Amino acid sequence: MNIVLLGSGKVATQIGKALHNAGIPVAQVYSPTLEHAQTLAMQVHAKAISELAELTKNADVYIISVKDDAILGLVEQLDLDDKIVLHTSGSTAMDVLKAASTNYGVLYPLQTFSFDKAVDFSQVPIAVEASSPEIAKQLEALAHKLSPKIVQMTSEQRLVLHIAAVFACNFSNHVYAIAQQLVESKGLSFDYLRPLIAETAAKVQQVLPSEVQTGPAIRKDEKILQKHLDFLKEQPPLQEIYRLLSQSIVNL
Repeated sequence: MNIVLLGSGKVATQIGKALHNAGIPVAQVYSPTLEHAQTLAMQVHAKAISELAELTKNADVYIISVKDDAILGLVEQLDLDDKIVLHTSGSTAMDVLKAASTNYGVLYPLQTFSFDKAVDFSQVPIAVEASSPEIAKQLEALAHKLSPKIVQMTSEQRLVLHIAAVFACNFSNHVYAIAQQLVESKGLSFDYLRPLIAETAAKVQQVLPSEVQTGPAIRKDEKILQKHLDFLKEQPPLQEIYRLLSQSIVNL
């Protein structure tokens, strides 16, 4: 089996490296910006291309790993007959790939990725979906080369998982950034918060987060809540975020 990667961003980079490390050849890396394709291609010993006319028709699997709003535009330019075409999106329905091939599916790794930080794919859950039982078997065999944590999901289940991941990862990281802004505004270091963040993350590896909620909102400590809101009155957006999250804790 050999692979073509269509995309050269963070997800494509980490999937490409994982495939290469698993001994699965990557034949080509496509990006409309040749330099970007070359950067990833060098790491996985593939050929870099920037024109779809150069796309080989001899690969077994074509993995589209681009921004969600670019998937359809790319798919509409592909005509890969019965080759297996996959995308890696959490929120894009599988059927968007119908225009490119009769065989298609989804390979969605649930993890946050960076260009340079290595990822242990053996710990990454991978959601898969396929256009037929036969393609599902082939897709699962490919996914198992990367991780033992493979689960079949419908497009709707994957969408819910992606939304949950935004809350768990993207939003929480943004809240860390808000915390950083607050402490630095008074000359304090974000380093003071790192042990707290680490302990919170470690705790939810053992128990459900709803069971270990702490803080003034869960205690219904109205005096402290109001004191915090008063402190934030000069920053109305942060004050509103604090109010909404505190009320959500109470409601949940």
